[in-house]
Parts: sequence; C-alpha cells; structure tokens
Amino acid sequence: MSHLNYNHLYYFWMVCKQGSVTKAADALFLTPQTVTGQIKAFEERMDGKLTKRNGRTIEPTELGQLVFKYADRMFGLSYEMLDIVNYSQRSNVLFDVGVADALSKRLVSKILMTTIPEDNSIHLRCFESTHELLLEQLSQHKLDMILSDCPVDSSQSPGLYSKKLGESHMGFFARNHLGKVAFPAVLEERKLLMPGSRTSMGRKVRQWFDHQGIQPNILGEFDDSALMKAFARYHPEAIFLAPLLYVTEVADDSSLQLIAPIEEVKEEYYVIFAERMIQHPAVKNICDADFTKLFE
Repeated sequence: MSHLNYNHLYYFWMVCKQGSVTKAADALFLTPQTVTGQIKAFEERMDGKLTKRNGRTIEPTELGQLVFKYADRMFGLSYEMLDIVNYSQRSNVLFDVGVADALSKRLVSKILMTTIPEDNSIHLRCFESTHELLLEQLSQHKLDMILSDCPVDSSQSPGLYSKKLGESHMGFFARNHLGKVAFPAVLEERKLLMPGSRTSMGRKVRQWFDHQGIQPNILGEFDDSALMKAFARYHPEAIFLAPLLYVTEVADDSSLQLIAPIEEVKEEYYVIFAERMIQHPAVKNICDADFTKLFE
C-alpha cells in the first residue's frame, strides 16, 4: 500500500467514534453525503467493507475494528501532541473545563481555584451543560476536563477516567417558618423546587420520595442549581433542595433555615478527563489536591 489518504482514515475514525454518519458529519462540519462518499472511497482503498449498520448505529466490521484500533492510537497521539504543544508553548496555559450545571457553583469555584498557579499563568475557560453533552465534547477533544456529579463508565467511554473529589449530604431549605406542619409531610403541603429529572440528583431524590411514600408538591424543576437557588429568593414560600454545605454559603441570611438533612441522599463531585490529559498541569493539580476540608 503505497499511499493512504489520512482524511479518509479520519472520517472513518469519527464515524466509529460517533456511531453515526450524521453525528460524524456534524462534528466534521461536512454533509452526511460527503462523509459517506469518503468512507466508500476509503473502503475501496482498503479493499474491504469497514462499517456495518446495527439498528440505528454504525459499527466497524472485523476489518474495520482492526483499522479503527490503529486509527484510534494515531489520532489519540496527535491530539496528545497538540495538547502538549498548547500548554508548553503558551505563556498562559489554556484550560477548557466543562461543568455540569447541576453542581454547586461555590464548590466548583473552590475546586477550580486549585488549577490557578501562583503566577496566574493560566487561561481558564468554563462551559456549562449536562453531564451527557459534556462527555460527548470531552470524547471529541473539545474539552480538557469535566467536573460532574457522576463518574464515567470507562467500559462505555474508553480512554476516559474519573476520580471522586468528595461528597455532600443534601437537605431541604426554606425562607419562612413551616408553621405546624411537620417534616416530611410539609413536602406535600408547601411548594417544592428541586433538581430536574435529567440530573443525577433529580433521579436520586425521586427515589428517596418513592422510598418515603411522599408525593411532593412540585412547583419547579431546575437542571441549573444556581438558577433554582436564585428562584427560591423570589418565592419565599417555596422549599428547595441543596447540599448541606449551602448552610455556610448563606450564613449571613437570617431568613433562611435548614428544614431537615437527608442523610440518604448525597451530591457527589467527580473530575473526568482523557488519559492523554493526565500530564496537563491543571488536571494534575486537581487530581493531586486534598479536598477533605472543602467537603466537611
């Protein structure tokens, strides 16, 4: 084989990574027809079928798996090279971080402070979204790291790793006195603000409601924890769910009270990164840091 079109190899690799021609085309800023045509040309060059359809997804054939294995190593190394060049030659290290919007912004800020060197020689860029979308961007090498409320399954996302930084028990808060209604019955009486069902915490608290036999009187669901807390400030009758660490966050707010802690429900904090990023100084600082006092 005297010549290999590396663009064709890259398009094939992206289709396998994305599991779809349409998703690969979106990532490559090409039309699906163009990607399909390039894959066919590559199959002719390789003298064999490289992909097959499995339901709605595209997966490699036996020959395709062999080609993909080498392509994955090649392009993984190329991204690693670009990352090393990026943070070794810039005066300010560029660090793109994805933050799950369900997490407490106060805790996230304190975690990210560990990435700031003494001479402030870093250019930090933060992006908020759901855990699923951030994982997709990380796998596409559009992010250097993610802070999320759940870990990554390395068997489903090869090359990605997670480390637990800490956890906080949850509790219900309110701005006005509850009156004579006791907890947890008050959750069926008063309006409740809570994390959305698409978030890890939203699913956890719903399981807790089921176990307790509670039918909550839900006023609003929020994927963004900061928006939920801001909304609670303007609806003084509402009860809302937040990490117990929120008590220190609003210590000067005498109108706010903790109704009850929920020991069975915890918010967990994970850092997720690609194997190639383990030597990035900011990722290394977070992985090496001790956050015990932060989560006490």
